Amino acid sequence: MRVNNGHRSDFSVVQWPLLAHHPRMIRDKSGKDPARLPKGVIAVALPSFRRERALIKRGVWPVAGCDEAGRGPLAGPVVAAAVVLDPKRIPKGIDDSKRLTPERREELFEEICATASFAVAFASPARIDRDNILRASLWALARAVHALPDLPKHVFVDGRDRLDTSCGCEAVIGGDGLVLSIAAASIIAKVARDRLMCKLAEDCPGYGFESHKGYAVPEHLEALNRLGPTVHHRRLFAPVAAAREQHEAIAVAGRLGRTQTQIQTSVEVSAEV
Repeated sequence: MRVNNGHRSDFSVVQWPLLAHHPRMIRDKSGKDPARLPKGVIAVALPSFRRERALIKRGVWPVAGCDEAGRGPLAGPVVAAAVVLDPKRIPKGIDDSKRLTPERREELFEEICATASFAVAFASPARIDRDNILRASLWALARAVHALPDLPKHVFVDGRDRLDTSCGCEAVIGGDGLVLSIAAASIIAKVARDRLMCKLAEDCPGYGFESHKGYAVPEHLEALNRLGPTVHHRRLFAPVAAAREQHEAIAVAGRLGRTQTQIQTSVEVSAEV
């Protein structure tokens, strides 16, 4: 309906009830302030299933999300996960693994494993040193996708880089906070890697893998310099390379010292004879 602005007579003036505020649009004059978040806290929306559902409506299924954990650490593998959520049984509370407590991650890990289709793949420190961290991560992500029980028709992957897969692939920057399937994969990858690092801590005591999971925290750097790298460390990462050179120099100096001692002992014995 056309609305008269009061200066024309060729069509009717809209009646005021039609322009009245909806009750929800009227400012609350009760004096009560709406609930507010604590100072410094920012509300963050949870990832959604919107993109997956749009593909499902077009007949594209299965739809997977994939993510990795462990690009930054000095030790341990990169762990990649691919997840296909069941639209009818999606666990509540799935979020970017970095925004969850360890306890909540463990709970959701079990729920996702019980209701979804998933696969996990690893890129070893040796592969990381050979290929570089980016290529090793993309390789592990592609392996996780191809290890799913049913190859997906479409994959959402966190980051800028698409995967080398035979299905459709869409890279989503910040995807673990936007796409529910990617968020689920981030939880699977993170918990799987954390559990693995706790196992490695039993084989390599003194490094603190069970607490820092291989990241370059002061405790880890101190142990690395004191004990030297293990076979689980990434040899080409700068702190590991520096520690390796330091311990190799100490070892060479020790061998030279022992050789000199042996020579001196031989000379003394010969002189006595």
